[in-house]
Amino acid sequence: MELQMGLLDQLAGQVLGSLAGGNEQQQGGGGGQAALIQLVLGLLQSKGGIGGLLGQLSQGGLGDQVASWVGTGQNLPVSAEQIGQAFGTSELGDMAAQLGIPSEQLAGHLANFLPQVVDGLTPDGQLPEAGNLDLGQALSGLAGLLGRG
Repeated sequence: MELQMGLLDQLAGQVLGSLAGGNEQQQGGGGGQAALIQLVLGLLQSKGGIGGLLGQLSQGGLGDQVASWVGTGQNLPVSAEQIGQAFGTSELGDMAAQLGIPSEQLAGHLANFLPQVVDGLTPDGQLPEAGNLDLGQALSGLAGLLGRG
Protein backbone atom coordinates (compact mmCIF):
# COMPACT_ATOMS: atom_id res chain seq x y z
CA MET A 1 0.00 0.00 0.00
CA GLU A 2 2.84 2.41 0.84
CA LEU A 3 4.46 1.95 -2.56
CA GLN A 4 1.10 2.33 -4.26
CA MET A 5 0.21 5.55 -2.39
CA GLY A 6 3.70 6.94 -3.05
CA LEU A 7 3.26 6.22 -6.74
CA LEU A 8 -0.22 7.74 -6.67
CA ASP A 9 1.15 10.86 -4.99
CA GLN A 10 3.97 11.17 -7.53
CA LEU A 11 1.71 10.62 -10.57
CA ALA A 12 -0.97 12.92 -9.21
CA GLY A 13 1.58 15.64 -8.62
CA GLN A 14 2.68 15.45 -12.26
CA VAL A 15 -0.86 15.29 -13.67
CA LEU A 16 -2.19 17.98 -11.38
CA GLY A 17 0.74 20.27 -12.06
CA SER A 18 0.00 20.27 -15.77
CA LEU A 19 -3.78 20.55 -15.24
CA ALA A 20 -3.43 23.40 -12.76
CA GLY A 21 -1.30 25.33 -15.21
CA GLY A 22 -3.96 24.96 -17.88
CA ASN A 23 -6.78 25.96 -15.55
CA GLU A 24 -5.21 28.97 -13.82
CA GLN A 25 -6.76 31.59 -16.07
CA GLN A 26 -10.14 29.90 -16.01
CA GLN A 27 -10.21 29.51 -12.24
CA GLY A 28 -8.23 32.55 -11.26
CA GLY A 29 -5.37 30.45 -9.86
CA GLY A 30 -5.61 26.67 -10.08
CA GLY A 31 -2.52 26.22 -7.91
CA GLY A 32 -4.57 26.48 -4.71
CA GLN A 33 -6.83 23.63 -5.71
CA ALA A 34 -3.86 21.53 -6.83
CA ALA A 35 -2.30 22.12 -3.39
CA LEU A 36 -5.57 21.04 -1.76
CA ILE A 37 -5.62 17.85 -3.82
CA GLN A 38 -2.04 17.12 -2.84
CA LEU A 39 -2.99 17.69 0.80
CA VAL A 40 -5.86 15.21 0.46
CA LEU A 41 -3.48 12.68 -1.14
CA GLY A 42 -1.16 13.15 1.82
CA LEU A 43 -4.09 12.61 4.18
CA LEU A 44 -4.97 9.37 2.41
CA GLN A 45 -1.39 8.23 2.69
CA SER A 46 -0.99 9.18 6.36
CA LYS A 47 -4.27 7.52 7.34
CA GLY A 48 -3.42 4.25 5.61
CA GLY A 49 -5.79 4.79 2.70
CA ILE A 50 -9.33 5.91 2.16
CA GLY A 51 -10.68 3.51 4.80
CA GLY A 52 -8.50 5.07 7.49
CA LEU A 53 -9.51 8.60 6.56
CA LEU A 54 -13.19 7.71 6.49
CA GLY A 55 -12.83 5.90 9.80
CA GLN A 56 -11.49 9.07 11.42
CA LEU A 57 -14.31 11.14 9.94
CA SER A 58 -16.91 8.61 11.08
CA GLN A 59 -15.49 8.55 14.60
CA GLY A 60 -15.61 12.35 14.51
CA GLY A 61 -19.39 12.22 14.13
CA LEU A 62 -19.68 12.19 10.35
CA GLY A 63 -20.79 8.57 9.88
CA ASP A 64 -23.99 9.41 7.99
CA GLN A 65 -22.20 11.84 5.70
CA VAL A 66 -19.35 9.42 5.01
CA ALA A 67 -21.81 6.64 4.18
CA SER A 68 -23.56 8.92 1.69
CA TRP A 69 -20.27 9.88 0.01
CA VAL A 70 -19.32 6.23 -0.45
CA GLY A 71 -22.82 5.15 -1.50
CA THR A 72 -24.28 5.69 -4.94
CA GLY A 73 -26.95 8.20 -3.87
CA GLN A 74 -26.70 11.91 -3.22
CA ASN A 75 -23.83 13.15 -1.02
CA LEU A 76 -24.88 14.65 2.29
CA PRO A 77 -23.24 18.01 2.97
CA VAL A 78 -20.77 18.62 5.77
CA SER A 79 -19.93 21.95 7.39
CA ALA A 80 -16.54 23.48 8.06
CA GLU A 81 -17.29 23.19 11.80
CA GLN A 82 -17.94 19.44 11.45
CA ILE A 83 -14.68 18.98 9.55
CA GLY A 84 -12.87 20.92 12.28
CA GLN A 85 -14.36 18.67 14.97
CA ALA A 86 -13.52 15.47 13.08
CA PHE A 87 -9.87 16.40 12.50
CA GLY A 88 -9.31 18.34 15.69
CA THR A 89 -7.72 21.75 16.12
CA SER A 90 -4.13 20.51 16.10
CA GLU A 91 -4.30 18.37 12.96
CA LEU A 92 -6.36 20.94 11.06
CA GLY A 93 -3.91 23.67 12.11
CA ASP A 94 -0.95 21.62 10.90
CA MET A 95 -2.60 21.03 7.52
CA ALA A 96 -3.58 24.71 7.18
CA ALA A 97 0.00 25.74 7.95
CA GLN A 98 1.22 23.54 5.07
CA LEU A 99 -0.99 25.55 2.71
CA GLY A 100 -0.41 28.90 4.42
CA ILE A 101 -4.11 29.55 5.04
CA PRO A 102 -6.24 29.87 8.20
CA SER A 103 -7.66 26.66 9.69
CA GLU A 104 -11.23 27.86 9.20
CA GLN A 105 -10.62 28.44 5.50
CA LEU A 106 -9.08 24.97 5.09
CA ALA A 107 -12.02 23.39 6.92
CA GLY A 108 -14.37 25.09 4.47
CA HIS A 109 -12.39 23.84 1.48
CA LEU A 110 -12.29 20.31 2.87
CA ALA A 111 -16.04 20.42 3.59
CA ASN A 112 -16.64 21.16 -0.09
CA PHE A 113 -13.93 18.92 -1.48
CA LEU A 114 -13.88 15.70 0.58
CA PRO A 115 -17.38 14.53 -0.41
CA GLN A 116 -16.40 14.83 -4.08
CA VAL A 117 -13.06 13.08 -3.58
CA VAL A 118 -14.60 10.17 -1.67
CA ASP A 119 -17.43 9.92 -4.20
CA GLY A 120 -14.89 9.86 -7.04
CA LEU A 121 -12.78 7.16 -5.37
CA THR A 122 -15.81 4.95 -4.66
CA PRO A 123 -17.84 5.02 -7.91
CA ASP A 124 -19.41 1.61 -7.28
CA GLY A 125 -20.58 2.55 -3.80
CA GLN A 126 -17.86 0.51 -2.09
CA LEU A 127 -14.45 1.20 -0.62
CA PRO A 128 -11.60 -0.30 -2.65
CA GLU A 129 -10.08 -3.32 -0.94
CA ALA A 130 -7.03 -2.53 1.17
CA GLY A 131 -4.03 -2.08 -1.08
CA ASN A 132 -6.22 -2.26 -4.17
CA LEU A 133 -6.82 1.37 -5.08
CA ASP A 134 -7.04 1.76 -8.85
CA LEU A 135 -4.41 4.40 -9.63
CA GLY A 136 -5.91 5.32 -12.97
CA GLN A 137 -9.37 5.68 -11.48
CA ALA A 138 -8.08 7.79 -8.59
CA LEU A 139 -6.10 10.11 -10.87
CA SER A 140 -8.98 10.40 -13.30
CA GLY A 141 -11.34 11.31 -10.46
CA LEU A 142 -8.98 13.88 -8.99
CA ALA A 143 -8.21 15.39 -12.39
CA GLY A 144 -11.94 15.67 -13.03
CA LEU A 145 -12.38 17.52 -9.76
CA LEU A 146 -9.64 19.96 -10.68
CA GLY A 147 -11.28 20.58 -14.02
CA ARG A 148 -14.68 21.26 -12.43
CA GLY A 149 -13.17 23.77 -9.97
